Amino acid sequence: MALLRRLAVNAPRGVRMLSTPPPTRDELDLTFNSSKDAFKSKKTSELVRAYLVYQICSFNWIVENNDMLMKRLRQVVGQRLFEVIMKATFYGQFVAGEDQNKIKPTIERLRSFGVKSILDYSVEEDISQEEAEKREVSASISTFGDQAEEGQLKQYHVEQRFADRRYKVTSARTYFYLNEASCEKNMEAFMKSIDAVAGITESTGLMAVKLTALGRPQLLLQLSEVIMRARSYMHQIAGGTGNVLTHHKTIEDLQRYLGDLSSKPEVQEFMKKVTSDKEGIVHLFPWSNILDKDMGLSDSFRVPDPKTGQMRRLISQISPKEEEMFRNMLRRLNNIIKIANDHDVRIMIDAEQTYFQPAISRICLEMMRRYNKNKFLVFNTYQTYLKNTYNEIVTDLEQAERQNFYWGAKLVRGAYIEQERARAAAMGYEDPTCESVEATTTSFHKCLKEILSRVKNEQKDRLGIMVASHNEDTVRYAIQLMKEHDIKPDAKVVCFGQLLGMCDHITFPLGQAGYSAYKYVPYGPVLEVLPYLSRRANENRGFLVKIKKEKGLILKEIIRRVFTGQVFYKPVGNYTPV
Repeated sequence: MALLRRLAVNAPRGVRMLSTPPPTRDELDLTFNSSKDAFKSKKTSELVRAYLVYQICSFNWIVENNDMLMKRLRQVVGQRLFEVIMKATFYGQFVAGEDQNKIKPTIERLRSFGVKSILDYSVEEDISQEEAEKREVSASISTFGDQAEEGQLKQYHVEQRFADRRYKVTSARTYFYLNEASCEKNMEAFMKSIDAVAGITESTGLMAVKLTALGRPQLLLQLSEVIMRARSYMHQIAGGTGNVLTHHKTIEDLQRYLGDLSSKPEVQEFMKKVTSDKEGIVHLFPWSNILDKDMGLSDSFRVPDPKTGQMRRLISQISPKEEEMFRNMLRRLNNIIKIANDHDVRIMIDAEQTYFQPAISRICLEMMRRYNKNKFLVFNTYQTYLKNTYNEIVTDLEQAERQNFYWGAKLVRGAYIEQERARAAAMGYEDPTCESVEATTTSFHKCLKEILSRVKNEQKDRLGIMVASHNEDTVRYAIQLMKEHDIKPDAKVVCFGQLLGMCDHITFPLGQAGYSAYKYVPYGPVLEVLPYLSRRANENRGFLVKIKKEKGLILKEIIRRVFTGQVFYKPVGNYTPV
């Protein structure tokens, strides 16, 4: 652009310079009531399909028995005709295609109407509850067994009744550990998705990764327990609550708390490994070394007993083979992120259950520290139905500022609330979830407000957030905050995301108005994405009020096209995504 301006200034009189026309932009109707704007990217046949699918989703019996009905239909009509029927209905509505070649037209059409893509290879194993429980229990317990130890936190230990992590979960994919070879296969699938994103989204795409796909769940449970026990330890010796770095205690403070015990050689060795800066202790353990080098986990996660000075192990026993599995998990994640970096694709690490999440977030923040030095590459996900999410975000923002990396986040309401409540009640620990839908919305908005309030301050240009919500009020609130903080739609600070086939009346008007808008785009062979389609049907049943509005807008647009002679309307977009 600067070169064009200089050429224009120096051009001979009478010579007209070519200029790049401004991108097409529409006015945004914040009521999201315009059926024409919402569906200008859709053929009429696609609108009829969407209306039919939503109509089916409104029948409880069909949705509750959708898995059985799909299997029966396949038996009756055969695989080939079954796939034709699915592509004409549920698969065609919620899935982009079988592979990266088949999904290209969908991605290109989304892009031509101002919407970018988050690709997700949505293939899932369709295993029985019995098999799921067997795998999960086996993969969640060390070869040393699950022996009760002093200071043990029961939340971070497997419970047979909840070993099938699909229980009461309708909107999240679940991986069950089989062996290390299956984790390698999952890594390869993620890498193929990176190739697909890079090849067809023109460096605007994102890809979602689940950490439970890359390793043994036992390791995430043990690491999560270590993190929470370290917080309890810090509370024990320094008072206060929350993450270690929020205490703003120095190593000298720690030495004073331990008194004469701090002169013991093993305590001094521990002090040398504490991660700190001029503002105080960041971590009790050298996380960067633990994740980068072959440091033994059992030896690393030890703290001095405040009464005796003896080093106390915070991690339950772990075998050399399991340590190797931990290294394998990290290697797989590192490989994925390195390939993504090479292909200019951003990675979103999904949130999972609370008993895994401390470990997932800790690993994710370390990956941000490593890879987000000069740009946004790795994003973490925060579930706002959890009571403690606001505090976690504030802590992570502080760490990003102190360790000088770009902080990227996806903000969601969350996928596991019913399971979390049931598990907490059954196992007898505090319910980690907000008490109501209204409280969850308040939590979401509080987190959003805190993040955006920092954009023009000390962390300017180093914060990025995706508002992943199907809630119109939340989207309007985000736009209101953007205006209050003078954040332009094209500033690449805030983006919005919804699922393919859902809430088009929100996504497309946003993209066409110049906001950064994404669709979460699943793809994969028909038979292998049936579990995903089953969840979409259940999720839509859970949002009958929202579906009612979208169904009404779809019907309104179909009728408008019939009466204006546009039944055979062919969508052609000329929008440019942010």
